[in-house]
Amino acid sequence: MKPFTIHRGKTAGIDRANIDTDQIIPKQFLKRIERTGFGQFLFYDWRYLSDGTPNPEFELNRPENEGATILVADENFGCGSSREHAPWALQDYGFRVIIAPSFADIFYNNCLKNGLLPIRLDKEDVRYLLRQSERADYELTVSLEEQRVFDDEGFSCPFDIDPYRKQLLLKGWDEIDLTFVYEAHIAAYERRHCPRL
Repeated sequence: MKPFTIHRGKTAGIDRANIDTDQIIPKQFLKRIERTGFGQFLFYDWRYLSDGTPNPEFELNRPENEGATILVADENFGCGSSREHAPWALQDYGFRVIIAPSFADIFYNNCLKNGLLPIRLDKEDVRYLLRQSERADYELTVSLEEQRVFDDEGFSCPFDIDPYRKQLLLKGWDEIDLTFVYEAHIAAYERRHCPRL
């Protein structure tokens, strides 16, 4: 995974609550076995009209949201069925950070395990960010080291994250990478307890 320390990027807002994983990445696109290539199907039923053309009314299709890397949404983001494909699709599309008042637990953990940073902020702060995200030039900075989200206009807000998950994101590690840190200890244990190996 790519280490996450600090990220500055354009925001895009989707002012909807209870966005479920089947809207994030519809079930018909779950046949792929790679982690890449899902971005083109992100929010497919909202992004495209029945004839396959882009829906001009959908937030991510608006020109001012092109190139956004920070997504702001309302509460209970990522609810519904459990699928790692949801964070894969968000990442493949280009998002590094998702900000909402609350997340479904499984989705939240899947994001952290895949290098996508989900940030819980108070509803009032999210309302502010959703309003600001309507501007084409609005950018946010997210510092994982400081656990702070801020802009150039005076907005600054701390956020909480589990220290263990924070360290993995800062290093760009998943649990397998962490296991390799202890490779010598594991090998020594195996030699002591499994001499035939």
